[in-house]
Amino acid sequence: MEDADGGIPRFDILYVSYREVRHGAPKEIVSKNVFRPECGLWYLSGYVLSKKGAQSLLDLLPCPGPIDLWINHKFRELDVRALRRSVINQRRDLHSTNSYSILPALGWIGVLDSGEAALFQGRPAHSPVFAFGAPGSGLSSLAIALSMLGYRCCSDFDSIPDSEFESLLAGRNDRVFNAYVNIGSLESQIRVLTQRYPSAKYIMTGGVDKSTRRHAMLAALEGADFLHLNHERASSWRDLCEHLKIAPPNARYPSVNDIGLRTRHRVPPTSEMAAPAKRLRHDLSPWIVKPRTGWTGISAGSAERQKLLGGLRVCFEDDLAQIWSERWLLRNDTFPGNLGLFRPDNVTLVPSGGLSLGVIEEPLGVRNLSAAAISSRANFLFGRFEATLQAANVPGLVTGFFLHRDSPRQEIDVEILGNRPDQLLVNVFYNPGTVGAKFDYGYRGTPIVIELGFDASKALHQYTIEWDQCEIRWFVDRKLIHRRATWDPTPIPQLPMTLHLNTWPTSSRELAGRLALRALPASAIVRRVAVDANHADAGSQWAVEGHHSRHPPSFAADELI
Repeated sequence: MEDADGGIPRFDILYVSYREVRHGAPKEIVSKNVFRPECGLWYLSGYVLSKKGAQSLLDLLPCPGPIDLWINHKFRELDVRALRRSVINQRRDLHSTNSYSILPALGWIGVLDSGEAALFQGRPAHSPVFAFGAPGSGLSSLAIALSMLGYRCCSDFDSIPDSEFESLLAGRNDRVFNAYVNIGSLESQIRVLTQRYPSAKYIMTGGVDKSTRRHAMLAALEGADFLHLNHERASSWRDLCEHLKIAPPNARYPSVNDIGLRTRHRVPPTSEMAAPAKRLRHDLSPWIVKPRTGWTGISAGSAERQKLLGGLRVCFEDDLAQIWSERWLLRNDTFPGNLGLFRPDNVTLVPSGGLSLGVIEEPLGVRNLSAAAISSRANFLFGRFEATLQAANVPGLVTGFFLHRDSPRQEIDVEILGNRPDQLLVNVFYNPGTVGAKFDYGYRGTPIVIELGFDASKALHQYTIEWDQCEIRWFVDRKLIHRRATWDPTPIPQLPMTLHLNTWPTSSRELAGRLALRALPASAIVRRVAVDANHADAGSQWAVEGHHSRHPPSFAADELI
């Protein structure tokens, strides 16, 4: 750079750790070892900001949007450079989550949008894995840990589907899973399993006792590659990862209450669905089962599905005659694939009732479009969620009603696409881990489209998500249109999520068609939202058991149940 600059380098920002997009970043060669990028760098996790560069950024203020996104859009007004090769490597022992990057927000606020880089790349070398143990010995935590290590783990059922059971005992490779934890029907088959899978990894949880059952299991495991995880050793990655010869993830070992053995019940076949469905392209992931004939997931009985977590529930029906700030947050951010920046001003009251969520073409610096989104201030864990809405009908726009969380990312979607408002897209994103785990993978998720039989942009209709521990059900105008059991094709999200409604312009023509700018401004209408769910925020003023209201309650904290 000294040769190129004729002396001391005069850059504003120098990136030393990055990865180029799939087809290469647009660039100008500065010297043998340095180039000037226009855009298209992944993993901006190491950089040098000069004093001149810092002053240049200050001179460009004010910032009309997220700061990292704004900087990226100012590359042409700054002297930004990058080394010819990244000289600070990401961790070599596992595929990077970018969780320790200095600019992790770039991916989430829309600068970076690469499907390949958004997917989990690790795959375990040793399988299958079988784990048994006593109730309360950490089996459910172990199942989550194995999932975080990249295993497709079936856990906590009294039995597995017949096709899986037969393939497993026959030693065939057409199995759905490569890890089995606390499966009741396999306990009596341990000796058969050790014969069929002499190189498999076996795990026993819990302390040493003299019960006949445990003695029989230990005897059957004699000579196998076996790990005993007692209570002291079952709460860290070290012993488990040494046993499996795999590096631990950059997250805490999960700790949850044991689920116990759930009673498996028949899952209704696809032919029993109320509406025809078409599967779209899914992500490739350890936590997504590839399509296979006859596979409909694993469902628990109605008794297990109806179990409540205890504690507080929230029940409300909001006609949205006004926006209650204690209940709703007007968003001012964006995300990958969104051509717009959410702005609170785009959420407006409709004289006839409800809210308008508008998309407008306007120069904002970081985006040339503004969009609209609201989200609940509360987090929910299982329940029933309803929205009465009329979708936007402009190609390139998406109207969304969904539950979502990050770290780990989990999501349950209802989306109506502007180029096909006669269809409903439902989707689930799943990542394993407990709260705070930096598992935020997923690009497409597991989408399917369902024919509605009407144009959702012409009138108001009611859309409902029912979510419990073992199943998700979607309804339109109180008619069941789709259901998913566990592992059909993902596990069921099991962590608290926030409720969202939005309208936004997508960058994906594949998803909603080419954006029709001439048809803007456009909007969706939301007339009503109703929630009956477990409340995940302890002490929140909304968590009033059995309370039904169109407006926020005003109970004191000591009156909450």
